[in-house]
Amino acid sequence: MRVILASSNKGKIKEIKKLLESSEVIPYREILGDIEIAETGSTFKENALIKAREIYERVKNDPRFKEAVIISDDSGITVPALGNVPGIYSARFAKEGATDKENLNKLIKMLKSAGLKRSRAYYTAAVAIVGEFGEYTVHGWMWGDVIDEPRGERGFGYDPMFIPLGYSKTLGELDDSVKEKISHRSKAFKNAMRVLKTVGASFER
Repeated sequence: MRVILASSNKGKIKEIKKLLESSEVIPYREILGDIEIAETGSTFKENALIKAREIYERVKNDPRFKEAVIISDDSGITVPALGNVPGIYSARFAKEGATDKENLNKLIKMLKSAGLKRSRAYYTAAVAIVGEFGEYTVHGWMWGDVIDEPRGERGFGYDPMFIPLGYSKTLGELDDSVKEKISHRSKAFKNAMRVLKTVGASFER
């Protein structure tokens, strides 16, 4: 199956290509160039749909992509003790166009300011699936704690400060194969594959 991925995040693209390794995964910018999609939704689900719909509208009349499936992921981390931030603003928490490091440092600073060395948190991933068969959305979650210091160089985003439930290491320290099994994104994509099989799509080339 040909999948057009409505994401420009290099970390996400790498992870999703692994999750969909039996499919041809094409980041949308390879087809449409450097376009920006405004994420104006109030939930992960709304933002995922906004991105997938936008790409679908742009490619649906192109015969090269007639049977392609548009998949979009919107995800982030939530810390209830800090008022449920950063949530849907995870990718732009420090500022618009912020780097992973800037976002991470802002959340760590907020933990320190609140006197929290460790606090409950969770990741959410919403995946939107759009094609000639219609629209579907699925979710995945990963629970754990955030800590007030980064540890490890693996993963991306807030991974170096997030310890999954049942583990003692951060996602930045754990092997990538562990994250692939337990992450919010992998759970969401397993559900997405079930949806595609239900509507008659296949993840075989």
